[in-house]
Amino acid sequence: MFVGPTVHAYLGQRSQISQLREHVAAQERDVTSLQKQQQLWTDDQYVIQQARQRLKFVKVGEKSYTVIDGDADSSDTGLASAPASSDDHPWYGRLWESVGVADAPAAHP
Repeated sequence: MFVGPTVHAYLGQRSQISQLREHVAAQERDVTSLQKQQQLWTDDQYVIQQARQRLKFVKVGEKSYTVIDGDADSSDTGLASAPASSDDHPWYGRLWESVGVADAPAAHP
């Protein structure tokens, strides 16, 4: 009778310790990854490369070109089209109608 609750508490604590160890290990992996990223950002060449790729920065005298795919289907812009609002309502009616249209799921062809 005395052994049951003690064993139950012991096993619960062991399970909790195991979960906490897994959590600590995951956090250590995250810290290691962040330290590697931090080390990369100390390199000037890496910073220049990232500025060129992410921000489209160019050096003085260079020209930047953006290539747009001419073969893409121009009719599919990825934007949902909303039905036209009727003009027979006052402004607050049109506002409320636009809220309803915005909440409705877009129909994709």
